[in-house]
Amino acid sequence: MALQNIGAGNRDDAFYRYKMPKLVTKIEGRGNGIKTNVVNMVDVAKALARHPAYTTKYFGCELGAQSKYDEKTGTSIVNGAHDTTKLAALLENFIKKYVQCYGCGNPETEVLITKTQLITLKCAACGYLSDVDMRDKLTTFILKNPPEQKKGGKKDRALRRAEKERLKEGEAADEQMKRLKREASKKSKGGSDDKAAKKKQGSDDEEVSPSASQADEEENAGDEEDGVQWATDTSAEAAQRRIMEQLTTATSEMVILGNGEDKSEASPRAKPAKEAPSSKLKTLKKSSSKKSEAEEPLPDSPKEEEPSPQEKLVNDFRQCLKKGMTPAQVVAHLQSKGEPKKEAMEALFVALFEGCGKGLHKEIAKKKTYLDAAVQDESAQKDLLSAIETFCSELPANASKEIALLLKVLYDEEILEEEQILLWYEAGNGAGDGPKRAAVRKSARPFVDWLRSAEAESEEEDEE
Repeated sequence: MALQNIGAGNRDDAFYRYKMPKLVTKIEGRGNGIKTNVVNMVDVAKALARHPAYTTKYFGCELGAQSKYDEKTGTSIVNGAHDTTKLAALLENFIKKYVQCYGCGNPETEVLITKTQLITLKCAACGYLSDVDMRDKLTTFILKNPPEQKKGGKKDRALRRAEKERLKEGEAADEQMKRLKREASKKSKGGSDDKAAKKKQGSDDEEVSPSASQADEEENAGDEEDGVQWATDTSAEAAQRRIMEQLTTATSEMVILGNGEDKSEASPRAKPAKEAPSSKLKTLKKSSSKKSEAEEPLPDSPKEEEPSPQEKLVNDFRQCLKKGMTPAQVVAHLQSKGEPKKEAMEALFVALFEGCGKGLHKEIAKKKTYLDAAVQDESAQKDLLSAIETFCSELPANASKEIALLLKVLYDEEILEEEQILLWYEAGNGAGDGPKRAAVRKSARPFVDWLRSAEAESEEEDEE
């Protein structure tokens, strides 16, 4: 199928990435029943992201002829015999008015109808809102037949998730390359500094330190000048003498008694000059009472309980968040520790949202980037749902509405998929669930019912 660039202004651009099939028409019938069949209208409209009924109706409005698009067969008919070149020119006008962004010119726009019944084009490339001229005849048809709201199908969600994962892997690779470069520069710088320091130290040693012979001569000269040999008496009597010289009378006797020595063997210098026997007896009693008190075993003091592995993991994540790590760095830190994924997800969720009760869904919307970085496959979605269930089971009763709201936030942000939420809800309705976990699923039921109704509607539309 021959392709051409979308928009007449981009016709000669060989590298333009927005393409559409060339219009193919066929004149059928004769006389008053002659009509023009646009054979590939469905393919053209699909390339423009517009409904085929819009382009068909535009041809009829501009040519002043009746036009009809059949949904079942996909045929587009315009009454009368019309040349392909003429219809192609009208299609270019349609693209300019209803497809291309008025700001950047890209065809990545979506038709929106405001509350005041005005038609605007929202550009996905630059975000510009283009106001369509409401005097055009086609605008009335669009207001009566508004475009269908986009529903994130599983294939589209999978493609978007794959694109996110690709971007995350690229960012992680860039971070690793930067880190390796920094480490290499530090090593090279440190090695050069060490070599310079060693070289400088060697030169200083050569200049300052004397030779061994000079040191020996100086030492021998000092010994000859002093003529004294120094030594310390290490006997028990000398040690007791030094103790009693340095301590008071009462404390010296305590030291002697503690060492198992008889008080009668103590030096007479330790006794006070005019100490009465009664005062001496009191001193001995005091010292013996202190000794007995010291020997009595102390009551068992309460030992500090060591934190559990889960608490250690939560504290580890708290430190990561305090340091201001990015979501990608937090996830890389988690993977480097090799913890079980389920426990790690629960610890990350607690570290992010501890203390949150009412208004938890708002906090999740603020910190969604951390969860989006941690949830990269279906297994991670299951772990996140388990962490939500564990965390919410401890919430107060007045915060039960938060569960359905936070699931809605995670679903809208494409962190959790519809299929995984329904599987989690259905798997936990058994008799083995505790009352708290059963209450969590009961609070999530409004959102689950909404998902089921939306799924049923989409299935009915597909059958039609």
